[in-house]
Amino acid sequence: MCAAGFEAQDYALYETVRAVGMEFCPALGINIPVGKDSMSMQTNWRQGDDTQQCVSPLSLIVSAFAPVIDVNQSLTPQIEPTQDTVLLLFDLGKGHQRLGGSILEQTLNTPLGEGPDCDDPSLLKTFFTVVQMLNDAGYLLAYHDRSDGGLIAALIEMALAGRVGLDIEIPSASTNELFDFLFCEELGAIVQIRAQDLDVIRDSLDNYEELRLHVTPIATCNAEKSIRLLRQNAVVSELLLSDLAQSFLTVTHQMQRLRDNPECASEEFRHASNMETRGLFLEHATPIAPYIGSQRPSVAVLREQGVNGHVEMAAAFDYAGFEAIDVHMTDILSGHQDLQQCSGLVACGGFSYGDVLGAGRGWAASIKNNSRAQTVFRDFFARNTTFTLGVCNGCQMLAQLADMIPGADDWPVFERNTSEQFEARLAMVEVLSSNSIFFTDMQGQRSPIVVAHGEGRATTAGGRSCALRYIDDESCATERFPFNPNGSPQGATGFSSADGRALIMMPHPERVFLTQQFSWLDPAWRTPESPWMGIFRNARHFVD
Repeated sequence: MCAAGFEAQDYALYETVRAVGMEFCPALGINIPVGKDSMSMQTNWRQGDDTQQCVSPLSLIVSAFAPVIDVNQSLTPQIEPTQDTVLLLFDLGKGHQRLGGSILEQTLNTPLGEGPDCDDPSLLKTFFTVVQMLNDAGYLLAYHDRSDGGLIAALIEMALAGRVGLDIEIPSASTNELFDFLFCEELGAIVQIRAQDLDVIRDSLDNYEELRLHVTPIATCNAEKSIRLLRQNAVVSELLLSDLAQSFLTVTHQMQRLRDNPECASEEFRHASNMETRGLFLEHATPIAPYIGSQRPSVAVLREQGVNGHVEMAAAFDYAGFEAIDVHMTDILSGHQDLQQCSGLVACGGFSYGDVLGAGRGWAASIKNNSRAQTVFRDFFARNTTFTLGVCNGCQMLAQLADMIPGADDWPVFERNTSEQFEARLAMVEVLSSNSIFFTDMQGQRSPIVVAHGEGRATTAGGRSCALRYIDDESCATERFPFNPNGSPQGATGFSSADGRALIMMPHPERVFLTQQFSWLDPAWRTPESPWMGIFRNARHFVD
């Protein structure tokens, strides 16, 4: 983006395109499939008799993408909490410690000279090759680039992600040189490896001599939950992770207090800065055996305008042995579909009618106010061989139709989240003992699950119909944020009909029915199907 025609901006744009498109990308062996240049970086206006002008500087924004061969080998900055590991710094700046344009320069509001650059694209390409090689061999436990904030920021972020303290060895240098070392934003990355693998990794770098010269052990884990800077094994500075977390989150917290429910913002701030909390976990989960047979009964995957969860839902039921049929509300309203051949019905999540009518009410009204649709749904619900599942927006919609569903008399309706915001996160839930056909042999399971909703607060706890509830890190039902993302009473978030054939739930099991869909799941869980695959397999067993 540049201000075309302003002073030397056209030349600067040409130089940028030439450097990126004719030098940097060819050197890396990558291409640019599409590009966009915005020539709207200046504006002029009249103020009295004067002409005012605002010009923004030349800027380049790059989004990169590449195929992933095995998503299960993805690396994150989360440090493994073990003392027998080492963090290595790959310094692609080759010893340069340029501070121009860095966060430190902005914080000090003082020019700090030349900015970092990729002086040697071939070294970057070699680095990529080596990281892929080491990851394929299973040597890498965590990874983080050295970017905004420099080395110290990257290491602190890794420590916070893993809630693990670090001892960081700093060079014997002057104060200025130490600042350069910690805060320069030269190209580079930090990886965590097992201490026992250090010599093997060094040997594997013998064929990459130029890179090997710039790989240095930089830190080890400690049990103190603090960041300690060491010089020649002597501690020169120490900061508690909890204090760093509060500093890290303070600006976000203040913004949330203004934007969201301030009590929820403060609860999340206290939780996120507490380094002693348990975090996500998995308990009492066992795989549900797949159905053995060739028959594939039909399940109607129901959607309305704005619904966006139908593809994932269809995939989950297909995986469980169903034939998933795409059914739009217009198919029912027009008479093209009557659900007579369907063994199951699932109402999917999304934003029906843009949610402008609130919590699935518009979707439900399109059924209640149409005699043909009423007949189709009443007949389906009345057949005792069918099952019904509603998730998120579909949960809200079916809750509005509770008087049409046998045994759903005490289902709640859903209101705006207590936080007053759309909440999208992994939350811990517990499957309660119930007669739900979806939760057969899953009672007591405690597992993370995806939530994504703005109006998920149940108006009641549901009594005996409650089949799923949010829990805190002590496995107790909770109304505390963010453990309970919407404020539902007693953590209630899933409700079953009296005969167990119908279930509504706010969380999204279809978004985590495979282990690889999770951003985090206990590594002790070894099967490709996640614990939530049980919902779909139980439905298949019920139909049989």
